[in-house]
Amino acid sequence: MRVIALSTLRTFWTKHSRAEIPLRVWHAEASRAQWKSPAEIKLAHRTASFLANNRVVFNIKGNDYRLVVAVHYNRTIMFIRFVGTHAQYDRIDAATI
Repeated sequence: MRVIALSTLRTFWTKHSRAEIPLRVWHAEASRAQWKSPAEIKLAHRTASFLANNRVVFNIKGNDYRLVVAVHYNRTIMFIRFVGTHAQYDRIDAATI
């Protein structure tokens, strides 16, 4: 998958250093993947949640952080829509962000 944009993750892990390695690992895996459906993502990330508008929520670092992406399966692209702490995630509408 093409992940847009790594810079969003970098900005976050600059402020939250404990998130850097887990986010780098997620990015490396997602960049190598060719997920064609939510089921394929679920096989790789059993704790992933699927929302309206092709949004997927990944738990990062044991659910300390949340990552929301918009997936375009047919184009194999993921757009990072949000990365934040669990508390920050609770204040957003992940389906529309």
